[in-house]
Amino acid sequence: MSRILVVDAQRQPLMPCRPARARQLLKEGKAAILRHAPFVLILKTSRPEAVVQPLRVKLDPGATTSGIAVVNDLSGEVVWAAEVSHRGQEIREALTKRRAVRRSRRQRKTRHRPRRFANRRRSAGWLAPSLRSRVLNLLTWVNRLRRWCPVAALSQELTKFDPAAMQDPTLSGVAYQQGQLMGYEVRAYLLEKWQRRCAYCQQLSIRLQVEHLVPKSRGGSDRISNLVLACGACNLVKGNKTAEEFGFPHLMTQAKTPLASVAVMNATRWELFRALQQTGLPVEVGTGGRTAFHRASLELPKTHWIDAAVVGASTPEQVHLKDVRPWLISSTGWQRRQMTLVDRYGFPRTKAKQRSRILGFRTGDVVRAQVLQGSKAGSYLGRVAVRASGSFNITTEQGTVQGIGHCWCRLLQHRDGYQYQQGKETAFPPARL
Repeated sequence: MSRILVVDAQRQPLMPCRPARARQLLKEGKAAILRHAPFVLILKTSRPEAVVQPLRVKLDPGATTSGIAVVNDLSGEVVWAAEVSHRGQEIREALTKRRAVRRSRRQRKTRHRPRRFANRRRSAGWLAPSLRSRVLNLLTWVNRLRRWCPVAALSQELTKFDPAAMQDPTLSGVAYQQGQLMGYEVRAYLLEKWQRRCAYCQQLSIRLQVEHLVPKSRGGSDRISNLVLACGACNLVKGNKTAEEFGFPHLMTQAKTPLASVAVMNATRWELFRALQQTGLPVEVGTGGRTAFHRASLELPKTHWIDAAVVGASTPEQVHLKDVRPWLISSTGWQRRQMTLVDRYGFPRTKAKQRSRILGFRTGDVVRAQVLQGSKAGSYLGRVAVRASGSFNITTEQGTVQGIGHCWCRLLQHRDGYQYQQGKETAFPPARL
């Protein structure tokens, strides 16, 4: 199991403890639950004399899902891990829909409304809302982890690959770039580019080889735009043919098309780096090629949180993460800014929103309901949807239960814009003899 985060009565972070120790503290009444998801304990006494070891928060930013790992550099143990799913695409679609509605409104026979978007200035460091949300999600969790455990340093995967270093390996040092790491920089790019599939037969989860669209014997080069991933069978059948002669002329154009996910990361990576620097902690950076090199050297499976655990040059020679169960965190946003829901014609179909807090509860809060009588008798744990009448709905793992009175509900955790789920332990390959 992952370790349990602990703070003392003064909210000073202590060393994370094992689940057995956490159960003992709760049973003896020495601690209480500060948060249910992720699980955090708070001691009932102050511990200024407690000895803590510095921990490092490591980040593997992604376009859709980012990995977070808290690592003890001295022991190599991963004490906590999570995977954060971003809602950037959802934000982009919502803004696109709003833009379409506003444009259609200007074309109607109504009073003249001049355009205003053409003369607006953007401040330095401006990012689109869909991109800004990715930066803020990671920054939020870095700040939270700093409150719950003794964090002394940060690590960030700044780039998936280094195109300049791939074209000129001597830029960052011959000993660094011309070794094994050089190949991993190229593979990191190709795996992202071709989505870990064979470019010809589109098979997934098979061993792939780096293949030239125009063979070197026919004048082809080792440039990235001439490389694809192919399975052994397709590579053997293709032989000395070009991709066009092999029946795949579209691959020549596709190989030169930029990566959408890379464009997202290029737009946000430096903004995240600057935000991490403002925390005052030392920030280490690394590339995806180095991450893949560490993961392959340690024979670890590929997941987002494991990639985060091996980011940067500070990765220990042995990383212990066998029993870690990562938290699966999804960004959901706080609430709708829309005042009322509309039909397909744009006319309101509901009343305007009233106050969001009803009888001490807000939609999205995590509650436990112990119903002692009536047809809904039972115990329910989940997120609540409030009504002004006091009759709530509770969404549990089994489904939604309607008509639960507020008097039976007990608040466990306020909503914070995220949904939580405990992941499964990663199946590790057997150790080599």
